[in-house]
Amino acid sequence: MSDWHPIAGGITAPAGFQAAGITAGLKASGNPDLSLLLAPAGAVCAGSFTLNRVRAACVDLCAERLAARGGQVRAVLTNSGQANACTGERGLIDSLKATAELAQRLGLDVEEVLICSTGVIGVPIPIEILIAGLDPLLAALASEGGEAAARAILTTDLVVKQIALEADLGGRKVRIGGMAKGSGMIHPDMATMLGYLSCDAGLPAEVWQAMVRRLVDCSFNAITVDGDTSTNDCFLAFAAGEPLSPEHWPALEAGLAAVSQHLARAIARDGEGATCLLEVRVEGAVDDAAARAIARTVCGSSLVKCAIHGRDPNWGRIVAAAGRAGVPFALEAVALWLGEHQLMAAGQPLAFDRPAASQYMKDRAAGTYLSADPVSGDTVAIRLQVGAGPGRGLAWGCDLSDQYVRINADYTT
Repeated sequence: MSDWHPIAGGITAPAGFQAAGITAGLKASGNPDLSLLLAPAGAVCAGSFTLNRVRAACVDLCAERLAARGGQVRAVLTNSGQANACTGERGLIDSLKATAELAQRLGLDVEEVLICSTGVIGVPIPIEILIAGLDPLLAALASEGGEAAARAILTTDLVVKQIALEADLGGRKVRIGGMAKGSGMIHPDMATMLGYLSCDAGLPAEVWQAMVRRLVDCSFNAITVDGDTSTNDCFLAFAAGEPLSPEHWPALEAGLAAVSQHLARAIARDGEGATCLLEVRVEGAVDDAAARAIARTVCGSSLVKCAIHGRDPNWGRIVAAAGRAGVPFALEAVALWLGEHQLMAAGQPLAFDRPAASQYMKDRAAGTYLSADPVSGDTVAIRLQVGAGPGRGLAWGCDLSDQYVRINADYTT
């Protein structure tokens, strides 16, 4: 397996990709709010979209255009500040108008242009402001525009979420880049709030789509902040470049998984009001899907999340959450660890140093959160053994604080 290592550049690190992010005036805050990602000619794109029955018109438009063109699309425009969901016929009209205007400026077929929106549900795009921002956005388009693009897609996020990796595959350098946004309304049932991936290796469309489906399951579908899925969840992954021979596909997929999981963990760590990242590892399930289901249920438990925030090693909440995941397992096979502290064995509680276990959690949240780097030492790790099966799974979440309530209690007032 190839050794992937981090490099600078984010979403534009792979060859041929360009991006831009500007302040167009869509947000009253004056923060960056309009972003563009442009893939090279010949790119293939695979997407994954929210399964929420209440979804923004832009989500359906993206899915329809990807299907119609067999993944042959080039650009994605993102506006931040307005979800443009539940806005009636205007939602689709504005999405069509924005993509048509951008396609004309880029010299592309309109079907090659996608649009994603994020912000407050029920608020339409100030479409004339967006269109006025297209020329400045294109003027800013650059192969070094990754960070600006990643910043312009944010809403309540505290940090920019981006990553790029490089490896030698078949005697040439291959690069993968990614960016994402998300902080609240995170419990994806497909992907994440908004996520984008770029890769400068060429693959057949059907192979790329299959890889993306697997990536979503082990990354963005394995995170939760608050149990709420969004109307606008969308993950778009672009591949463009010299074809990569099949013998290197497993190595490429390993790198893609590393990028996707980094972004997913960054979203969970940046959960609204969070003080630490929660990682749940489940082993011994009947298969990987069952293990992931248990892990995600534990991560999503409000009682577990509150206990983590209170630095309370209340192991009963963990096993109770595991038991309602809809996955059969025998209680007498359960073993549980919090960090290095073993709390259960063979389904029975063990004597453990409760103050030390509590201190372990306190130590994980002792630092100041300055970045979305999930390898920052502020991860509370739970490991749950549920049997002797081959299934293993990971999920990520965060603690639940009173700050989350404050952020969301008056979100629109």
